[in-house]
Amino acid sequence: MRRAALLLLAAPLLLAAADPATETEHKVAEGETLSGIAERAGVPAAVIAAANGIAEPYSVRVGEVLVIPRQRTHTVKDGETALSIARRYRVPFENIAVANGLDTKGSVKAGQRLIIPAVIAPRQAARRTIPAAPYFRWPHDGKVLAGFGKGHDGIDIDVKVGDMVRASASGTVIFAAEEKTRFGRQVLIDHGNGWQTSYGHLSRITVKKGDVVKAGERIGIAGDAGTATRPELHFEIRHKGEDVDPASKLPARGK
Repeated sequence: MRRAALLLLAAPLLLAAADPATETEHKVAEGETLSGIAERAGVPAAVIAAANGIAEPYSVRVGEVLVIPRQRTHTVKDGETALSIARRYRVPFENIAVANGLDTKGSVKAGQRLIIPAVIAPRQAARRTIPAAPYFRWPHDGKVLAGFGKGHDGIDIDVKVGDMVRASASGTVIFAAEEKTRFGRQVLIDHGNGWQTSYGHLSRITVKKGDVVKAGERIGIAGDAGTATRPELHFEIRHKGEDVDPASKLPARGK
């Protein structure tokens, strides 16, 4: 009886140690998916994938141990600045600014609650082999106004001014400026192995050259810059300098 009682007392401790809502590492069990683990952990799947070097479509293996990066929060005190807070938590100022939608000066006020994003441990980088082609996702949910071909080197997507434009795949920003001939404000992202994506007619660019972005991360605000006659996003996929029909790489979706 005494032994049984001790086991019952110990059981809650074991469960608490493996609580998905607080654990910082998780061993993948039979039947688990990254999205399911992310939902229980309360951490976006893309963030967990980036921390563990997992490329889309984010498959996991039974028995592997995943790092679960957790972000913190900070309530601004009198006299504090975003830069001083970044130094305190040893997190790049740019990461805090993006996570909280701060301006370029990082203006904060006393009492403001800030998200302190997790910093990915370098030891987790490149755990998986980089696929030959990225897994591309839609940069916006609008309908396609014009398809690829007949002199049109990408697709035009219906947007509203102010909509968020997302990175189609993870990569490094190689151009984020005014393109004067056609696209106005434009972003180019390099995804490795010769793959690049282009995003044109933006009303505002929210990344800069050299930034490393994750799939689904905001890279700009939609608009009608350049030669656009209405709000639209011109989106291109290129491989080794050659235009690729985005329809052949993007996942199917409802009409």
